[in-house]
Formats: sequence, structure tokens, C-alpha cells
Amino acid sequence: MAQHHQAFSPELPAPTHTLLLSGSDAEQKRQELLGYFQQTWALYESLFDCLADEQAYYTKAISLRHPLVFYFGHTATFYINKLVAAGLLDNRVDDHIEAMMAIGVDEMSWDDLDATHYAWPTLAELRDYRGKVRHLVESVIKEMPLTLPIGWDSPAWVILMGIEHERIHLETSSVLIRQLPLAWVKPQPYWPACPDARHDRHAVPQNRLIAVAGARVTQGKTDDTYGWDNEYGTLSTEVKPFEASQMLASNAEFFAFITAGGYRDDRWWDEEGLGWRNFAQATMPTFWVGSPEEPDQLRLRLMTEEVAMPWDWPVEVNQLEAAAFCRWKADKTGRSVQLPCEAEWLLLREQVEGDRWLQAPGNLNLAWWASSCPVDRFAQGEFFDVVGNVWQWTTTPINGLEGFKVHPLYDDFSTPTFDGKHALIKGGSWISTGNEAIKSSRYAFRRHFFQHAGFRYVVSNHQEKKMLNPYETDSMVSQYLDFQYGPGYFGTENYAKALVDIACRMTDKRGRALDIGCATGRASFELARYFEQVVGMDYSARFIDVALQLTSGEDFRYVTQEEGDLVEYHQVRLKDFGLGAEQASRIQFMQGDACNLKPQKAGYDLVLAANLIDRLRQPKRFLQDVTRMINTGGVLMLSSPYTWLEEYTPKENWLGGIRENGEALTTYQALQRLLAADFEEIAAPQDVPFVIRETARKYQHSVAQLTVWRKR
Repeated sequence: MAQHHQAFSPELPAPTHTLLLSGSDAEQKRQELLGYFQQTWALYESLFDCLADEQAYYTKAISLRHPLVFYFGHTATFYINKLVAAGLLDNRVDDHIEAMMAIGVDEMSWDDLDATHYAWPTLAELRDYRGKVRHLVESVIKEMPLTLPIGWDSPAWVILMGIEHERIHLETSSVLIRQLPLAWVKPQPYWPACPDARHDRHAVPQNRLIAVAGARVTQGKTDDTYGWDNEYGTLSTEVKPFEASQMLASNAEFFAFITAGGYRDDRWWDEEGLGWRNFAQATMPTFWVGSPEEPDQLRLRLMTEEVAMPWDWPVEVNQLEAAAFCRWKADKTGRSVQLPCEAEWLLLREQVEGDRWLQAPGNLNLAWWASSCPVDRFAQGEFFDVVGNVWQWTTTPINGLEGFKVHPLYDDFSTPTFDGKHALIKGGSWISTGNEAIKSSRYAFRRHFFQHAGFRYVVSNHQEKKMLNPYETDSMVSQYLDFQYGPGYFGTENYAKALVDIACRMTDKRGRALDIGCATGRASFELARYFEQVVGMDYSARFIDVALQLTSGEDFRYVTQEEGDLVEYHQVRLKDFGLGAEQASRIQFMQGDACNLKPQKAGYDLVLAANLIDRLRQPKRFLQDVTRMINTGGVLMLSSPYTWLEEYTPKENWLGGIRENGEALTTYQALQRLLAADFEEIAAPQDVPFVIRETARKYQHSVAQLTVWRKR
């Protein structure tokens, strides 16, 4: 075992574990929190000691990110902005800096260049600002009320949020430093690179596959530490037996892919990978320096220096490169080689006990070096580097676990990444500290992005569902999703469910049902609890697309407007309403025009038309056509607030709300006249209220009239 290296100066406190939330002594916990804050602050500032030239602060390392001056100020402004949002501070420190440095750049597409020019503060101004913020946060910690355990609503949670946020940027900023010109950075004795490496690629130990028994993996944060919102909830996965590489893929192992023409052969790259590879003109990993044609001259860029290629260190690539390697190796071996899914990695993680080690069991938590190290250095069970050294890419797009809730003070931490474009990384790297270093952490990046990340591969039959699933922002779709699946407002029962409950009291025959004007399908799903077959029909293809996605069992995400530009994030799962595959299998969703209904092979025992007739251009034609589609003894339910508008229905086609021969004609009177020949009215008209939310403070409260008719 190599000598232990302390990756920080003696005057800097060592990176300890993230705090426990519980305890028996609140004042002791206050001191722990103060120490954790001070240690994080000093560690973060020490990272910027690695910058040797002011240009390093103000020149972008990569076009997709702000320059490092932003991140130097950003972590301090984060404390102030969150403390103000939480009502724990009344006054800001510097309005201008806190506005300019509030929001970082989300990882964009590789060609999404940001040409915005900012008038950044001077370093002297930022150092002065950081000093003021440090003293202010220390005062908050010393004076705030503190009870144990620390929960989401505690002032201490806001402090921990700021600390763990700064530890994330400790890592992301180190990646940006690694991408700056060498002339602008300088090594520091308290950020030492690992001195051990094999420079002969033929001397690197051969990787091998180890069988892993299948098991059920249950996710969801249960440890007593701070967590980001995406860690909470539950998810159980039945993992089938698989094999996993004993070690992370090394530079030497990846070099075989390069020499086999891996970067030139389109077969190994998916569509996203080809787009990135061609744009970047990549021929080898981004931190390699030199030419693959002269392997003995290759060097590796570390954070502040270049070193002769350490062939036995883990290769550091993005997920697209890692996946291409796996496809090549699968073709070469005839086996299903791929990146692990999150659940498979978690099964490997069971071989490493605990989270709060006296000594990190691997190259983690800055316990050893400020760089990677040989892939056979740290054994953990049968494997090496299950945790530590470099992050490990997975195939799994990040998503919320069942029961996921957004923390109100950081509503855009996780939700923008739930789009199918961000893949989870697991295990942590040499600079992962605090929350990043624990088992329950869940971080994800765009697949073309670089972290201190590599991979181990598996032989597995798992097939990841790759689908883009961004938040729905179409205001009408979102409004209807909230109307049909969202919370109740002002004590008003869910409209779709209320109508179906009434329908079940009015119908004896439960064969086929038609939900026409179904929108996003809630009434159709409710009807499928009771009817053998249900057709959900709507004129809007957008609505039908949403309903079809829900039938697949996937969750659907949408945003609702709070006020102005502020939004709130939501997700819908059928299982949250006791609905599932059984109900979905009974439903056929289709696009259709209620004023041009196609003949059906079989009739319906129930037709539900909710909030429809006053939105049709020819409501009388609809009633005539639908009558022919209802079985004898079948039921027609019409529910509407009768808000006749010429933008939907020409006035000459209004059923009611008009004067006929000088006398008032209501819609109900017109329905009685139009339906009398074919139907009997089997219940008195009934008022059914509903509420549609527009913003947090504006709602439509309507009262529909429900009439129920049985076909003669």
C-alpha cells in the first residue's frame, strides 16, 4: 500500500464526512455545522490557489460553461439567495453580484455556444464579497434556532444545502481547471497527484469478468444525512444475474479500442454519439495529449500538470465514448457488453460496507491524492474501485424515485435533468466529498459532458428504456393534466372521478364505454375500472399523446404556472391513483372529431361527453351521430357549463342560451327537445362543480349541469 497523501495543507481541515442530522445535543451539532461550513469554505478557496494567471478566472475553459470567476462567486451567492428565500435574512450583501452569479449554466448540447458577454466583478471585489458572506453565514449558524433532528424545514437544512452545493462545485470547478491551458495553472503541495503508475501499457493487469448473483435492490435514502430531493422516495428493482469487470477500464484497455479504429468506425456509435464525435472531431479521450499513433509519447492532462501516460489509471471519457467501447467489445466477444444500470451498480455497492469510514476504502473524499490512481490499488470485496478513483457512467437516465418531491428552496436542482438526456454517474471520484461520497447520492450529467468519470462494463441482458421525457410546458396540456390528475382545490371533488362515480350508479350494462372529449384521459382510466372496453377520444392529438404515454406506465411531467415566470413541477403516475396495466389494457385512445364520428363496429353501453357540447362547431350533428352509436338501454351522459362562445360554435348552431321567437331557450330545454325521440331522461339535472387552476392565485370555478339519458 502506498504512503497516504493528505490532499490539503496542514492549515486546512481535512475533508470529513457529511454531518448526521440527528443527535442528542443541539449545541454540539451547531459546532459541528460551523466546523463543516468553515472547512468546506477553506477547501473551496484552496482549489483556486491552483490558478496562476488572472486569465484563468476570466477565460472560459469550455464554451458551454461560465469562466471560473463565476464559480468563485457563485457558491457564496448561493448561501445568500437561499437564506433570503427561506426568510432567514432580510438584507442582501450585494444585489448586483447576487443577481449576476445566481444561476449556473445547465449542460447544453455540445454545439450550443453561449456568446453572452458579462461584466464580471474584479477578483478583489469577489474576495471582499466572499469574506462578508462567510462572516454572515457564520453568524446565522451561531444564532439560528436549532432542534434535532434537522429536517427539510430547519434553518440548518438551508446551511447544509449551501455546504453540499459548494462541495459539488469543488469537483466541477476542478474539471474546468483541468481544461485550462497549463500556463495558467500551477501545482500546489496540498493538491498532489498520485506518484504511482505503470508507464508500460503491456504491464497493466488484465481486466476480467466476475459473476454477480441477481437480487432485489431497493433504492431510497434511509441514512441520517443531508440529501438532495432526487434521493428520496423508493424504487425496487429485480436485478437479474450479470457479470461485471473486476476493475475500471484502464487507459491501456481503452487504447485497444482506439487502435482497432474505434473512433473512426461508425458502427460503435449511436446517433447522439456520432453527432458529438463528428462535432468534436474526437480521436481519443479529451484529457490525452499527443497522438495515438505514437503511444509511447502520449501524456495525460491532470488538474495542474501533464504526466507520462499512466496506462494503469482509469480512462476518463464521457458516456458516449464509454458506450461506444462497450459496443465494440460486445462485437469482439459476442457477448452483451454494456454499461451497468444504476441498480446493477448498487448491487456491486453492497460489497462496500458503510458510508462513514475512518479511512476511505478507496481514492475518495480527498483522502489520498488529487488525481486518479492505478485501477488495481484499492480492492473492495471481489472488485476494485466500486467507490472512488473516478465516477462510473451508467445507462440509466436520472428520474425521481416513487414519492419524489421537489424541495421548495431548490426546485430546479433535479427536475430539469429528468428529461432522458442526463445519465447517472455512480461511485464518486478522488475529489468527491460530503454527500457525493455516500451510497445514496444520485448525480447525473449530459452524456457528452466530462467529469472525473470513467466506467466499468458488465455483461447483462438489461435493456434500458431510452426515451426523452422532458417536462410538458404547453399551457393547455399542463392545465388539463392538473385538472384531471392534480390536487383538489377548495374542497371540490375531482371532476372526472365524480362523473364516473355517477355513471356507475346509472348503468347496469358494463360492456363498452366511450369517453368523448377525453382530454388527457382521467375519466377513461376511471371507467376502465368498471367497463370491459373503453374508448377515449379527443380532437387534440397532443392530449391523446399524453394519455397514451400514461398507459405505458411511464410517469408524465408537467409544469404549472405560479406567477409570472415562476413555475412548479409535477409528475403523474397511474399507480398513484390505484390504476395500472389492467385498466390500461382495456382502453383504446384515439384522435377523433366529435362532429364527424366514424361508424363503430359495436355500440356503446355508456357515452360520456364532459365539457364538450359547448365547444363543438356542430353540437346538434354530434348528438345525432352519437345516438346511433349507443346500444338500446345504453346511457348518454352530457355534462357542460354551457359557456357558448362564437370562437368555438357559430351562434346559429348554439343549442341554447338564446331567444327563440322572443322566448328564452336554455340548453337543457333544447336537449330535452332534441333527445326526446330516442331517449328517456332517467335523472333530474345535477350540478357538478369543477375547478381549473390557472396560476397559484387564479382559478376557474365552474358549475356544469349533468343530464343523464337512456336510449329507448
